[in-house]
Amino acid sequence: GEGDDLVKIADNLWNYYPRTVLESVNWIPSTKVFSWFNHINNKRLAASISSAVKVLGFSDYILINDKDLFRGYFLKELLHPKIYLYYDRDYILGVDYWRKHGATLEPLLAKKSDLVVSHSDHLISLLKPFNPNIYNVGSGIDIDMFDAAEEYAVPEELSSLKSPLIGYVGALTSVRLDVEAFLKIAKSRPDWTMVLVGPEDDVFKQSELHQMQNVIFCGRKNIREIPAYIQAMDVCLNLQVINDITIGNYPLKIDEYLALGKPVVATKTIGMKPFINEVYMTEEGGDYAGLIEQALHENNAEKIRRRISLAEKHSWKNVLENIYQAIEKTMLLKNGSCN
Repeated sequence: GEGDDLVKIADNLWNYYPRTVLESVNWIPSTKVFSWFNHINNKRLAASISSAVKVLGFSDYILINDKDLFRGYFLKELLHPKIYLYYDRDYILGVDYWRKHGATLEPLLAKKSDLVVSHSDHLISLLKPFNPNIYNVGSGIDIDMFDAAEEYAVPEELSSLKSPLIGYVGALTSVRLDVEAFLKIAKSRPDWTMVLVGPEDDVFKQSELHQMQNVIFCGRKNIREIPAYIQAMDVCLNLQVINDITIGNYPLKIDEYLALGKPVVATKTIGMKPFINEVYMTEEGGDYAGLIEQALHENNAEKIRRRISLAEKHSWKNVLENIYQAIEKTMLLKNGSCN
């Protein structure tokens, strides 16, 4: 039964694993025809969710669509939640799969949502024309996991490497990252060791970086292992290519770096504005090596304290408080419109 797919995480938290089989329909050229089939998929998913809701005994509930543009598109009409919230967390229309129908459907989804929230002023500017009830709720990390007061054991594969360690943690994907910038740094400073932690796309796998003696690829790591890798680094990087996907995206890894007090060198984007006073930034293709030199030279206890202090403001607790406030305001608006 549906109850078998409900897993109790805590007294007030359940995780539901729907068994619903959805048809693959994104290949359909016409957005109108795609939407007809997508509505069928949504009805199947909604029926499954409704069954779980009944098991839990919910009567009034808030539905948060966490950027599930297609599978969640019709759930407001099908499930009739008290509040339907669209959480816009990334610019996915830069990817062909999502752009095909999403360029038409996302503005319509934002328009019919009771509330839209995001962590990016840039993303908000794109959807605000379609729904003025939109809020920047910030972004958050697990502050307890990325704890600067904790002395993590140095990962074995890093323990014998020559310092300084200049590193990046996250998916190594050429859609977001400037492969040539990493290579230029590694070539110009053979006395530095570059540490890249995360899964690679084909461009990274085939890059000249793999031929460099001072570049170490550590592969994918469990999230619980990441703080130890960051703490072992002397300077952390986020060297991006500028495109529709990266320009306004909030780079969560910056908070992870700063929470551990690390100097950060990054590409200047709209999404980096919250970090402008604590991160070394330059335009795409700028003098990253020079900024790394500066970061190494200037690092001190006061700068470390300021970095940690900034990251602590970007906690999940603060994000949730902002979301709750936005929901409460929306409820007041809805109640007022019903009077």
